[in-house]
Amino acid sequence: MTGTPMSLRSVLTALLLLCTASLAVATEPLLPRTSQLGPRPFYLVDKLTDSDLKEDLAHCARRKRDYRPSDFSIGHRGAPLQFPEHTRESYIAAAQMGAGILECDVTFTADEELVCRHAQCDLHTTTNILVTPLASQCTEGFTPAVLDSQGGVITPASARCCTSDITLAEFKTLEGKMDAANPAALTPEEYVSTRGTPDFRTDLYTTAGTLLTHAESIELFQELGRKFTPELKSPQVTMPFNGFTQEDYAAKMIDEYIDAGVKPRDVWPQSFNYDDVLFWIDEYPDYGEQAVYLDGRYDQGIALSDFEARVDDGLNIIAPPMQILLTADGDEIVPSEYAENAVEAGLDIISWTTERSGRINEDVVANGGAFYYDTTVGVLENDGDILRTIDVLVQEVGIFGLFSDWPATTTFYANCEDIPALDAMKKGKRKGRRKGRKKDD
Repeated sequence: MTGTPMSLRSVLTALLLLCTASLAVATEPLLPRTSQLGPRPFYLVDKLTDSDLKEDLAHCARRKRDYRPSDFSIGHRGAPLQFPEHTRESYIAAAQMGAGILECDVTFTADEELVCRHAQCDLHTTTNILVTPLASQCTEGFTPAVLDSQGGVITPASARCCTSDITLAEFKTLEGKMDAANPAALTPEEYVSTRGTPDFRTDLYTTAGTLLTHAESIELFQELGRKFTPELKSPQVTMPFNGFTQEDYAAKMIDEYIDAGVKPRDVWPQSFNYDDVLFWIDEYPDYGEQAVYLDGRYDQGIALSDFEARVDDGLNIIAPPMQILLTADGDEIVPSEYAENAVEAGLDIISWTTERSGRINEDVVANGGAFYYDTTVGVLENDGDILRTIDVLVQEVGIFGLFSDWPATTTFYANCEDIPALDAMKKGKRKGRRKGRKKDD
């Protein structure tokens, strides 16, 4: 009889371990054996005006059965066309669509811990903070809209809630939602409701998005077998912050990759602050070799000497928005002066962000309302020109990677055009192939 309780305990222990293991498996990221693109890339091919490009991509779509993850396809904040940005769910969706590189925008909390958010002060539009007790800690509390007698907005509703307003433990209690706010809101509940979401996105997947620390994003991306492009966000508080300097901030981001054992060749640290980039080049040369200067100057006329000076600083990669790299020549999309000068100086180029401007339709073309296409909108016709734009960026400009809010599109293009995997982005490794595609007359 004395052995029976021990045997029973052993059985119960085994069952508990089995249940625990089952729960662990259930929480692991689910990745299909090949990238799952869904209908959108094929819809875009169908919309393309008859051309060599359409013929090439349609042929690819008919014959290709498996789509591989591609480093060219960069998940911009995950897959925020449909999933709340910088959430676990959004990152997994991007990986499922074949994004080979994923982005965590890095900012910090009141206790100086690094977390994934697009801006330090966007919690009021990207989380449910305003309908939680933490709303009382926001930099600026909720102010209701002022409406006219017909319900029109005289003064929009507002709030300002920052990661630096709360601790990491408090941050982890929040839920992610689509980045949006209802300007006509009279209550916090109305402000965070789905009524503010842009009509080209959806709230189908916005339930209780899981927020992540920067370290947790590293762990998740490792589990997904993906690479990393963290962006150090500009602080929206005075620095130093409680003694935490800008250099401390820039160093801590890289240190978390070192602590996680991530190889420098798998990380592309980025910043709009050029001093951050120079800091990584000087203080972390292995990681600094792939440091990316996010160029937000929105100027196509940058002189060759500007790019050459940055190469002399040790910069290898520059990343402007798509419209700065392109212009229109007759009815063709061609590289801009900026693109030609950057390439001539020897810089590699990444660009941003496709699938973020909404539809390309008659109203947009007539009114010039597509932000990332505003230098070429006069020669665009429909949504198919998203692929046409990508093609010129790759074949004529020679970009190495493209951020996308819906990575299925960039993964599809990378597979069809056989863009090679990038173990590291090296200067001069690959330039535009200049296939000289032309739209049919």
